[in-house]
Amino acid sequence: MPAAAAPTAPQQPARRSRKRLWIVLALLLAALLALRWVSQPSQVSWIVLSQAGRALGLEISASGASEYRLRGTPMLEVRDLVARAPGRDKPLLRAKRVYLAAPWTTIRAAGSVLDIERVELDAPQLDLGELDRWLAARPPSPGPTPIPRLIRGARVSDGRAIGAGWSVENIGLEFAELDPDKPLRARVRGRALSAGVAVPFDLAATLHRPAPARGLGLSGALAVEAKDWRLPMRMHAGARLHDGPDGLGLDALRLGADTRYVSGDTDLPFAFGLAGPLRYRAGELTLAPMGAALRAAADSAVPNLDAGGRFGFGAALQLHWQGRIHAWPQAWPTLPPPLGQSRTPLDFQLDYAGKADLSDTVALSTQRDQTRFDGRLRLPQMLAWIDAKDAAPLPPLSGSLSTPKIEISGAALEGVEVHIEDDPPAAASPAPAS
Repeated sequence: MPAAAAPTAPQQPARRSRKRLWIVLALLLAALLALRWVSQPSQVSWIVLSQAGRALGLEISASGASEYRLRGTPMLEVRDLVARAPGRDKPLLRAKRVYLAAPWTTIRAAGSVLDIERVELDAPQLDLGELDRWLAARPPSPGPTPIPRLIRGARVSDGRAIGAGWSVENIGLEFAELDPDKPLRARVRGRALSAGVAVPFDLAATLHRPAPARGLGLSGALAVEAKDWRLPMRMHAGARLHDGPDGLGLDALRLGADTRYVSGDTDLPFAFGLAGPLRYRAGELTLAPMGAALRAAADSAVPNLDAGGRFGFGAALQLHWQGRIHAWPQAWPTLPPPLGQSRTPLDFQLDYAGKADLSDTVALSTQRDQTRFDGRLRLPQMLAWIDAKDAAPLPPLSGSLSTPKIEISGAALEGVEVHIEDDPPAAASPAPAS
């Protein structure tokens, strides 16, 4: 009788069990390797920056050491961050350190909740030209940009913004909380630089709500400093935030300041005010139409005047003012009669396109009664003439003067037309930026 065949059924389940065990072990090993890879700060930062870059349409990388924390409030810190628009060699943003802390509710919400614990930026450097290009290439937003809530606020230290021919250095910004439904109180400081002129500022800012068309208040110290003169001031301003096709800026700006003109031994206190819509677009800052007023003591060399026109700053400083000097200042050299005896205000028009320190040629037209002057001058020379104890009878300028009558050394001249050439040759002022 043939021997019975050995049973095989129990062996098949055993082989299947071993196969499943190997699969489980392989998956567990893969999970452990993946966990080890993900647990490295550099890999975590790479994942986060890649996701952020895709969302913003930017290429974002960080070559420095990274840190992260998952317990409590999740935190990520990266160093040597660089952000570029796709296809661009020049970075839009650099930063030595970026710190971001966000609660788990924000992470789980995948963007539907914008609560952030805190943001910190050390030595960020923003290229405004690259920023403009990136913004122009972005698709239009379907609605208002949502504003995140920063529970413990933000801090920016040693920042820098670079424009065309100018920059703002040593930027500091700090606020304790940002909430779309609460006032924002912040402190901002820095130093703007352009063509030999520095504008240091240290201001307190209060924003009624962090949104367009909301009220903004500014107050604090600001100065304009050139090689041979400076204007330190205490200023206060009020306006409404603006964001539209004509650029970012302020609507209904009203600015007042108590200041001094300081040059050598000269120290002239006065007050001034500015008003108008302020805009920044395509690398140019404008205030147009604008109103301006200067007020000083009766014996001051600073004239009391009111003016209107346009201010622009981009590749060059541009001024176009039309206004009225209410009276010839007592501290200015006396005009010959009958000009000196007239109490009629002086109407004027001033045009300038040149360096930010106002050292280039100014075109000036003035009229009092039937006397008119059209000419050119340089502000540093004119201020020196005004300040001189033994000034020449006529100011240092070039142009033509016409008047029905003038008296010089007791002689009366009628139907006078005078051409003055007292302006040294110099390079022409640059044309206004288009």
